[in-house]
Amino acid sequence: MTFKALLATRSGDTISTAQAVLSDTDLMPGEVTVAVEYSTVNYKDALAVSGRSPVIRTFPLIPGIDLAGVVERSTHAGIAPGDRVLVNGYGLSQTHHGGFAQRARVPGEWLVKVPDAFSTRDAMAIGTAGYTAMLSVLALEHGGLTPAHGDILVTGANGGAGSIAIALLSGLGYRVVASTGRLEEADYLKELGAAEVLDRHTLSEPGAPIAKERWAGAIDSVGSHTLANVLAQTRYRGVVAAFGLAQGADLPGSVLPFILRNVTLAGIDSVNAPLPVRQQAWGRLARDLDLGKLARTTRVVSLAEVPAIAAQVLQGKVQGRTVVDVNA
Repeated sequence: MTFKALLATRSGDTISTAQAVLSDTDLMPGEVTVAVEYSTVNYKDALAVSGRSPVIRTFPLIPGIDLAGVVERSTHAGIAPGDRVLVNGYGLSQTHHGGFAQRARVPGEWLVKVPDAFSTRDAMAIGTAGYTAMLSVLALEHGGLTPAHGDILVTGANGGAGSIAIALLSGLGYRVVASTGRLEEADYLKELGAAEVLDRHTLSEPGAPIAKERWAGAIDSVGSHTLANVLAQTRYRGVVAAFGLAQGADLPGSVLPFILRNVTLAGIDSVNAPLPVRQQAWGRLARDLDLGKLARTTRVVSLAEVPAIAAQVLQGKVQGRTVVDVNA
C-alpha cells in the first residue's frame, strides 16, 4: 500500500523536506499500524522541518512529533483494530517516522487511546502543545497552588501551548496574566480567559535577581531572561512550570527566588513521560478543556502547507494551534 508523506532528507549540512509517495515497506518497526488522520505543527516540528535544530537524528525521516488516527493492525495487548489512538513525542521525528504521513507503524506502548470526548482532529488541535500545557497545570497543582493563591502568568501566550494553558487555567478558576509580543492580539487572549495581558519585553531583558512579588505561579515556554525574571517575581512558595526555550536555553538568574521565597521550578518533559502520566493528562484534558475555546485556537492545513507553516512558527507569526489534515 502506498501513502503520502513529507520526507526530510539531508545533503551535507542542508536539510530539505518534500512530499513523497512511500509504501508500507518503508515504515519502521512496531506492533501497531495506524491509518493517520491528523497531525499538528508544534515549535519542535518547526525546528525539525527547517533544520534549525538537530531534532531529526536519522535520515531520511518523516517528521511530525504527533499523530492521531485509527488502528489498522495490532499485535499489542490492549490495542485493537478500530481503536482511535494518538502518539505524542517518544521517538517520533527524531529516530522514528512521525505524523506527517497517511500511515504510521509504532510500538504499542507509545499509544494513548483518544478520550471519548475528543475526535482525532480535536486530539491534534491539542497535540503535544496542549498535552504539555496540561502537564504544566498538573505541576502547579502538585506544588499546592489553587486559584485562591493568586495570579498565574503564562508566557508565550499566543503560541499553541500558551493558548491552551490560558484556556485550561481560566476554566479551573485561576486569574491568568498573559505575556505576549503581539499586543494587537490581546482580544484573542482575553477570549481564551486571560484577565490581563503584558508586553513580553517587560520580562525579556536582564533584570534584578529578585524583584517585587507579582504572581503565585507561572507556565513558561520561553526560557532565558524571561524565565529568570518570572522566577524573580514569583510569590513566596510559588511554582513555575517550564518547558520551552523560545528565547534561549540559558537561565541567567539567581538562586535567591529559591532560597528566599521557597519558589519551585518544575521542569516539564512531554517526550518521555510515562504512560500513566500521559493518561492522567489526557483524562484531565477531556474533563477540563473547553472545546469551544479549543476551536478558537485552531486552524487546519494540508500536508503540503507544513513547511511554510513551520517557517511562520519560527518567525512568531502563528497564533494558537495548527492541525494538519494528512489526507487533504
